[in-house]
Amino acid sequence: MENVLTPLLVVGGSLLITLVMGWLVDVLLRRADSRHHETPLWGLLRLCRPPLQVVLCTALLRASFDQIRLDVVRDHRAGIGQVLTLVLIAASAWLVIRVAATVVQSSYARYATSSRDPARVRRVRTQVTLIQRVVTAVVATVAIAAMLLTFPAMRTVGTSMLASAGVIGIVAGVAAQSTLGNLFAGFQIAFGDMVRIGDTVVVDGEWGTVEEITLTFLTVRTWDERRITMPVSYFTSRPFENWSRGGAQMAGTVFFQLDHSAPIAAMRDRLRDVLGDCAAWDGRDWSLAVTDTTPTTIEVRAVVTAKDADDIWTVRCAVREQMIGWLRDHHPYALPRIVTSPAALPPGDHWRELTGADTGRIPANGQVPTPEKAPRTGRG
Repeated sequence: MENVLTPLLVVGGSLLITLVMGWLVDVLLRRADSRHHETPLWGLLRLCRPPLQVVLCTALLRASFDQIRLDVVRDHRAGIGQVLTLVLIAASAWLVIRVAATVVQSSYARYATSSRDPARVRRVRTQVTLIQRVVTAVVATVAIAAMLLTFPAMRTVGTSMLASAGVIGIVAGVAAQSTLGNLFAGFQIAFGDMVRIGDTVVVDGEWGTVEEITLTFLTVRTWDERRITMPVSYFTSRPFENWSRGGAQMAGTVFFQLDHSAPIAAMRDRLRDVLGDCAAWDGRDWSLAVTDTTPTTIEVRAVVTAKDADDIWTVRCAVREQMIGWLRDHHPYALPRIVTSPAALPPGDHWRELTGADTGRIPANGQVPTPEKAPRTGRG
């Protein structure tokens, strides 16, 4: 009877104590969460209950399984103890990682709700994400090392490795230059504030948003939902455009290649009306000017502003579309074309009146005036 009751007491008691302790911890965390609404820490800590219960149950079993008098347990006592020890180490590492992630997420959530600067929030998010990854990597490495050291054979291997650590370190440093470079570049990006999660960047001619930053690589999500993955060392060794640097507000340009007869003053009025009807325009500034000229066309530049990169793209597209449509419908002569026949002159042009092109009449003297003989108006 004792051989039957003892295993039930050991295993059943460990499970019962684990469930009761898990329930008590959950009750305490719920009460703390209801009293402290300003922080999500206590609510997030409830996610740590599963690893806590595994640690507690494994520790109880590890401490009490020697009391089981079964032949199977007695014959495999060392192996069972080894397995329980490994599970305990792994569960402890799981608990530490989960608690660290909870603290980091809680700190970031409180900062994000209290700060009104989106750029600073993105910077803190990048830093806490990389800190969390570093903590996870360190804890996992220590846990694996501790698990290996529980095997007697590994202790001898560890001593030999320490004896030759200098040579191995040199070899590893030479062989892993790229990996180590990316690792240090990840820290430089996190704390140097070069690029942050959520920034709008242009790399290798591709426009997108930084979606993920790790210790070794960075992912950019393009406008067409593609993901570009590149080493973080790229951003520390090559120039790139960061449209979110120094604030989210942006100015954008729209260029038009038009005929020399384009009505610039009327285009300014039309641009003002277009921006007034565009919800993405932030109302800060706008302008329209002739920035270049060639023998066949002029270059007209419209400058508009918006609160972020997404809105500036929307404003530029709206201005380009509506201005071209307006020119096509009301001032078709302003659009550039390849001249294969005499072009129509703009309405109200003085030269049109002189030549009689609007009526088809020849001037009274029977001669079409040339620009050199055309009468001048005004003084001088």
